[in-house]
Amino acid sequence: MDNEFLKQMEFLIEIDKLKNIERKTKTIHGERLENDAEHSWHLAMMALVLSGQANQEVDLLKVIKMLLVHDIVEIDAGDTFAYDALGHEDKWERENAAAKRIFGLLPSDQAQELIELWLEFEKKETKEAKFASSLDRLQPLIHNHLNEGHTWKKYGITSGQVMKRNAEIANGSEKLWDYAQGIIQKSVQQGYLNE
Repeated sequence: MDNEFLKQMEFLIEIDKLKNIERKTKTIHGERLENDAEHSWHLAMMALVLSGQANQEVDLLKVIKMLLVHDIVEIDAGDTFAYDALGHEDKWERENAAAKRIFGLLPSDQAQELIELWLEFEKKETKEAKFASSLDRLQPLIHNHLNEGHTWKKYGITSGQVMKRNAEIANGSEKLWDYAQGIIQKSVQQGYLNE
């Protein structure tokens, strides 16, 4: 077996650990917490179905690649809860070290490609990264609404916090932001989210 192939296999085996990283949001149709692998798959499917809703035409394959790699760093860095201010203080350092280690398992050309995709997603400057980020913000919002505010209630999250955190959805898709605002308003009206 050649060394490049063995590195690829090592990486693929390593990223199976993503299935063990629990998020704070429950699955829509279940009582358990969603894991990072499920989240990434769901986002890739959202991109496939909703790419026509982006503010600008996007390279769909690039968006899907970003969404598939964006949380791999959480194998080492853990999932930082969206509303955890303290956890966000060193999030970049933890995730950057994780990116170097995990993507570094691959042959150098593939490692470089995946690190660049991850960095592009994190910077949110390109139209693809903005759209991918919009989906990443919208998906847990949908989950929380359909779970009657489970995570919001558990952590005392307010509608103001949710609006502020998710306003950047508009950067990738005004249509998705309109939809998200409707979910937030409905969640407040139904008592799932406190003002």
